[in-house]
Amino acid sequence: MERIYGLLGRLLGHSWSVPIHKALGCEGYRLIELEPEALGGFLRREDTGGLNVTIPYKREVMKFCDEIDPAARNIGSVNTLVRRGGKLYGYNTDIDGFLYMLRRAGISPAGKKVLILGSGGASLTAQAAARMEGAREVVVISRSGPDSYENLPERHGDAEVLVNATPVGMWPHMEGSPIDLRLLPALEAVADVIYNPGRTGLLLQAEALGIRRAGGLPMLVHQAKRAEELFFDASIPDGETENIAAQLWRDMTNLVLTGMPGSGKTTVGRALAALSGKPFTDLDEEIVKRAGKPIPEIFAREGEGAFRDLEVQVLAETCAQSGQIIATGGGAVLREENRTAMRRTGRVYRLCRRLEDLPTAGRPLSQAGKLEEMERVRGPLYEAAADRDIWNDKSPAETAGQIWRDFCEQ
Repeated sequence: MERIYGLLGRLLGHSWSVPIHKALGCEGYRLIELEPEALGGFLRREDTGGLNVTIPYKREVMKFCDEIDPAARNIGSVNTLVRRGGKLYGYNTDIDGFLYMLRRAGISPAGKKVLILGSGGASLTAQAAARMEGAREVVVISRSGPDSYENLPERHGDAEVLVNATPVGMWPHMEGSPIDLRLLPALEAVADVIYNPGRTGLLLQAEALGIRRAGGLPMLVHQAKRAEELFFDASIPDGETENIAAQLWRDMTNLVLTGMPGSGKTTVGRALAALSGKPFTDLDEEIVKRAGKPIPEIFAREGEGAFRDLEVQVLAETCAQSGQIIATGGGAVLREENRTAMRRTGRVYRLCRRLEDLPTAGRPLSQAGKLEEMERVRGPLYEAAADRDIWNDKSPAETAGQIWRDFCEQ
């Protein structure tokens, strides 16, 4: 009898679990989307082999288990199901992944006050892990009650570690953040269990404030590794977590090129696409398609403001997709929402050239003869957006190679 292996949930379009489990050797792993009324019937099937469980069923599946691992019962949440000898066994491998994520980032709850945002299955795991690691105090923040977002600064401004166990900031609704980190002046570390996007709004703010941080991709991969061990009663080296996480990051992360008009973003981007095998998107070309007219005409007829509004919309839609090379327009960094969209799902490279080497033909703003002023205004914004500056003073292939080597080393 062929066994079923997969991820069980309700809406799974964002999931990266299939490539992870295939990399771990489970070729038949698939996504299994079920409505609540179908859950019981599916879990009673005798041909289930191993299942991971995600929102909203991590607690619901417990009543269908014949046996639950003591650690999972203590947590109050099951994310892994294995059928053996006609019985359904429940485990929690999320806690293995969560602890791996913290330790990998050098985050220790020991002796610290830990705030956990949210009260669902991921929160239960985070609470158990924080207590296991010796947290001085663990506080769960909910929408209402004595420990709510409204009174958080007054009651818990002394928190040292923050965990986001809510879906706020998760793909496809990536805008926003569950909390302003400036309300927590004693904060030392932030962990976000979300893995898509790679840098949520919360993590981007932590980065800007110089706070130690961890995203959810290592947690996702490590819990999957542990689940595979339970599925097939086999041991997998921990090094596989790093190998798979690194490959998944390279596959899913966008490479975003910024820089002054004429700095070579499109040319280098095409060379980078040829080198990497990733699809290439030129933002200005996408805007022209959307508007049905060339950019100089948009400027002439509708003004720069209308162009920038359209640019925001097209850039957000483009960056919401994964695994691309994206060449942005020279002025895309002028809007903060654009800089955020680039960094959420991508590693951002600023292409640099001397002003005298920048072409101006066909560029409305460059033709105004004010490149020096443009660079003065935009320079700090390019710096704020970019993860790395790359001088484009060689051939496009050489510049693309330099970017690709840097990207693969991350």
